[in-house]
Amino acid sequence: MIEVKGFVNLLQRLPEYKGRIKYIKYIPPQPARYQEPDSSLPSVIKEALRKRGIDRLYSHQAQALNLIGKGKNVVLTTPAASGKTYTYNLPVFEQIIKEPLSRALYLFPTKALTQDQLKTIREFSLDINAQIYDGDTSPEQRSKIKKELPNIILSNPDMLHLSILPFHSAWQRLFSQLKFIVLDEIHSYRGIFGSHLSQVIRRLRRICKSYGSSPQFICCSATIANPKEFVE
Repeated sequence: MIEVKGFVNLLQRLPEYKGRIKYIKYIPPQPARYQEPDSSLPSVIKEALRKRGIDRLYSHQAQALNLIGKGKNVVLTTPAASGKTYTYNLPVFEQIIKEPLSRALYLFPTKALTQDQLKTIREFSLDINAQIYDGDTSPEQRSKIKKELPNIILSNPDMLHLSILPFHSAWQRLFSQLKFIVLDEIHSYRGIFGSHLSQVIRRLRRICKSYGSSPQFICCSATIANPKEFVE
């Protein structure tokens, strides 16, 4: 595997990049900081993590789990490839293992991210049903999802706005049993798209309240300077 410096040096030597690279800055690596969460994860989740080569959590993951365990809404912003998805998957998995009727709604800005996350969830090989509900979902599969209601539904803001919230009575079990709402890549929700999402989330919270639930929000982003203000 080529090192970053070696790769940059290679680019500089290529004729097609001559004069095109204006600035180079090397950021030294930071030592990893690990931390144990306040409450131990279920053994089945620990075993699934070990199979993925993970035997301890980073400090930001443990701190997020601690806050989520206290019922707090959380927004996490860390660099790419820092394990942000574990901060929402692990507490969601734990909740479903403890209460199998619990539900979670994951919202992503792109279908590619939705597919990636479904693959990640299934790689844990836990007894947790997760399904995608978006524009590519066939009518037959949509009916099956509403009837069987998986533990985790992965979708996007537009689908939530067009096909779920207007027909909330058909999703009564989802809204009454909803424990978590996950918003990943929140930096994508800017401008008109962000304004649209804020109204959709207000409708979602109002509908959840009418069905007797008050789900926690877990928001993640890799590139945002003011996460608290942005989410609020």
